[in-house]
Amino acid sequence: MKALLITFVLFLQFTLHAQVSGCTDPLSNNYNPQATVNNGTCSYGPSSVAPVSSVNLPDAVNETSGLVKWEERLLTHNDNTDLKLYSLDSISGAVLQTFTVAGTSNTDWEEIAQDGQHIYIGDFGNNGNGNRTNLRIIRVSKEELLSGDLQANSIHFSYSNQINFTATGGNNTDFDCEAFIVSNDSIYLFTKQWVSKKTSVYALPKTPGTHIAQFKTTYDVSGLITGATYMEDKKLVVLTGYSTLLQPFFYLLYDFSGHSFFSGNKRKISMSSMGFHQVEGIATSN
Repeated sequence: MKALLITFVLFLQFTLHAQVSGCTDPLSNNYNPQATVNNGTCSYGPSSVAPVSSVNLPDAVNETSGLVKWEERLLTHNDNTDLKLYSLDSISGAVLQTFTVAGTSNTDWEEIAQDGQHIYIGDFGNNGNGNRTNLRIIRVSKEELLSGDLQANSIHFSYSNQINFTATGGNNTDFDCEAFIVSNDSIYLFTKQWVSKKTSVYALPKTPGTHIAQFKTTYDVSGLITGATYMEDKKLVVLTGYSTLLQPFFYLLYDFSGHSFFSGNKRKISMSSMGFHQVEGIATSN
């Protein structure tokens, strides 16, 4: 028994010593080829990408505010009182089909997300006075959406650390939100923080009811986050947004631990040739 115990302790010590913490991304400025555990310290020089192509969207979606790629569909919505989801051609941007989300309302729809069974619509825009008490996410079955027999239900929530509901005036709150993603078991919100120009992550269940969105972390993105997309199998989150000068950017978050999205690599990329644009959504197919 004593020999076995000594052997186990020695093996454990060897394993711990064999793990080298550091930057594991070869694309970074401070890549450590000996590192085996990503400690989130990777740094990157300025980089940018230019659009390959662009289209003008039709007037029907002139207040588009979210985007998701579902099979061959691009789905979007407007952030006014419109209760429709719009299926867009991914090449031309033309509206191919509309789906009415009946039995609900649109106070300020700002984002759309999905999992295998449902479409989720974020009715949580809060930039007017920062004091909404009816924040929610509308959940719609994909099967019912296609059949036309919709029974939308709501996931109501409040922020765990918002205790002051005094009106702030327009665009003067850190409790606005325009981006979220859905994992296998939870919803994660990424706030649009007008005051601090940061984003905070909140988690809540993805089941209908009333929940407290639990604060997780804050990260300084030096801008306003307006959209997100998530590839859970690849552990990749992409956030998009714009600076105070309306310069669009996106953040690549990858090689993170669990659902601690800012614990891994955080790479900010500007969108060149697109100055003075208010980007509102992002989606991906691969």
